[in-house]
Amino acid sequence: MEIIPTILTKSYDDLKNKIALVRGVVPVAQIDICDGVYTPQYTWPFRSNGADREISELDYHAQAILEEREGLPFWEDVDFELDLMVCDAVENFDFYTRFGPKRVVFHLEAQRDFENFRDFLEGMDMYIRDTIDIGVAINTTSDLEKVFQIVSHVDFIQCMGVENVGFQGQEFDERAIDQIKKLREKFSEITISVDGSVNTDTAQDLIKAGADRLVIGSAIFKTTDIIGTVQMFENL
Repeated sequence: MEIIPTILTKSYDDLKNKIALVRGVVPVAQIDICDGVYTPQYTWPFRSNGADREISELDYHAQAILEEREGLPFWEDVDFELDLMVCDAVENFDFYTRFGPKRVVFHLEAQRDFENFRDFLEGMDMYIRDTIDIGVAINTTSDLEKVFQIVSHVDFIQCMGVENVGFQGQEFDERAIDQIKKLREKFSEITISVDGSVNTDTAQDLIKAGADRLVIGSAIFKTTDIIGTVQMFENL
């Protein structure tokens, strides 16, 4: 079982501190990027709500990363998965890839035009395909028929375990279990991640339903034994 710590923060210092806590513990960490448009709040690297930002409006360290003066914290030791809870992921895909992610997650419900999104996935450059794993996140209310149309163009599906994305510490939405079961039954080989309210109470049911990866925030970072907690989840 792959365990992916997820970090949702407005602060570069908090981002760096949390990555330091899982450095050497896991190979991949997820950074939640919220634009304050698709989600009610914004997160690093943004410093305000809104979709039309100039680079000068980003966090100082984000500007330095984009200008290749520095990299994401501890990038030599940890690969990153960017969870794009943003409305401009397709239009500004090049912008997000400049952070050097190993994986990128698009949110289905954040796409204004599904047909355009499907065409974008289908026509993605082969160099990107060879260097970055592409995933699509679905809400507990998403239309699975749309998901079925794009499964062949993605490397994994991320099922959200909560109804309202962009916040940590919410109650688990049982509809995610049914989604995972349906996806696993129809697409036996697809990798399925689960993000949102993954903890000791829900993890076993998610695994039984067919999940391959557990994306975990509070249950990892609020414990006093991060290494032991990660190992516990890995061994479920």
